[in-house]
Amino acid sequence: MTATALAFEFATDVRAGFADSEQKWLPAKYFYDDLGSALFEAITLLPEYGLTRADERVVRRCARQLPDRFQNEVIVAELGSGSGRKTRGILEAFRFRQPDLEYFAIDVSRSALETCRNELAPLARVTPLECDYLRGIRHLAARRRPHQALLVLFLGSTIGNFNNDDAQRFLTDLCANLQPGDGLLLGADLVKPPSILLPAYDDSLGVTAAFNLNILARMNRELGASFDLRCFQHLAIWNERESTIEMHLCSLVEQTVRIPGADCVASFREGETIWTESSRKYTAQGLRDMAAAAGFRVDGEWTDAEWPFVESLWLAE
Repeated sequence: MTATALAFEFATDVRAGFADSEQKWLPAKYFYDDLGSALFEAITLLPEYGLTRADERVVRRCARQLPDRFQNEVIVAELGSGSGRKTRGILEAFRFRQPDLEYFAIDVSRSALETCRNELAPLARVTPLECDYLRGIRHLAARRRPHQALLVLFLGSTIGNFNNDDAQRFLTDLCANLQPGDGLLLGADLVKPPSILLPAYDDSLGVTAAFNLNILARMNRELGASFDLRCFQHLAIWNERESTIEMHLCSLVEQTVRIPGADCVASFREGETIWTESSRKYTAQGLRDMAAAAGFRVDGEWTDAEWPFVESLWLAE
């Protein structure tokens, strides 16, 4: 997708999200410009945020077993690759069998893709794709050779950023672009007490708050908006009914913000919020049900006991 197309999509989504009279919202994918990606990398190092470390531990455990689950040559593609730090062990495992391994990093952040290329180039032929997830998978589906299997990595519990219906639709669409025997390694954060979850999304250093507020700064930079970040506060809320952590930006005053690049004006009441992210927490059975409904069968599950987290290998049927 060209820079012009990405800017148009950003403006369109901002206009749609701020036109919602019930609840203003912004898609979480817009967190990840260059600054947002760097802030998220910092979040993964925070003591309160155990998710990434659990993900890394589980990936290390399952990586050696993955090559034996595929009979054909494998192409590895990663959705939301970020820096590629967690992926190293998987590529090393496949490289023993495939010295000329191909790895496709799919991300909307150009800087993250460049970091990923530099980090993982010694382990595979790295091709960065700056686009959204399904567009990247469709690109691979069109160019793969008949004898190649595709292993899609969707790590870090990014699936939790979708609501239930959107997650199921995304997984079904993903499976529709795969061939029987292709795999999806899906990371998902499991349900745990709110006393553990809430600090992970509202850390004592304020890094997550800066990450959340950066989406307003991005609109200022790219769309000419007039947000005063001092007039908004980061909020993390546990929605028990939906098993979801919600991130919001709360307007501290009544205000009006012009966003010329999106051709809109946003008015806020004091206390009104912009819903920027949902992070759903799953049960193991709930994930298995999602797999079956999308057209996958579960071929393996690996869990972390210290911070309940699961990596599931699903194979397309």
